[in-house]
Amino acid sequence: QLQASGGGLVQAGGSLRLSCQSSGRTVSRTIMAWFRQAPGKEREFVGCVSWSGYRTYLDPVKGRFTISRDNARNTVYLQMNSLKPEDTAVYYCAADVSGTIRTKTSDYDYWGQGTQVTVSS
Repeated sequence: QLQASGGGLVQAGGSLRLSCQSSGRTVSRTIMAWFRQAPGKEREFVGCVSWSGYRTYLDPVKGRFTISRDNARNTVYLQMNSLKPEDTAVYYCAADVSGTIRTKTSDYDYWGQGTQVTVSS
């Protein structure tokens, strides 16, 4: 089970840090990812991190967002800086036990409940 938290309302240019804690057994090869879904749009991949710390990101967030994970705490984080109104969405964490870096929603096995991020202009 994944539990996401940390969303909120922030002005453009501000920062937020999202957290996602897993309450289940952590599989060593698990890829942890963040997705987001804006109103009227499909859920999109934001970025992910492997067990060893390899990261990949959606192009529009590169240089602004950073994913990290604390394997001992079964927690993954999404640090979001220089936020823009177009970052407004519900953010979801997800886990893929395959160990392969993948970006489709259908590739992920477990999902958190989502946390709202709203960026005002």
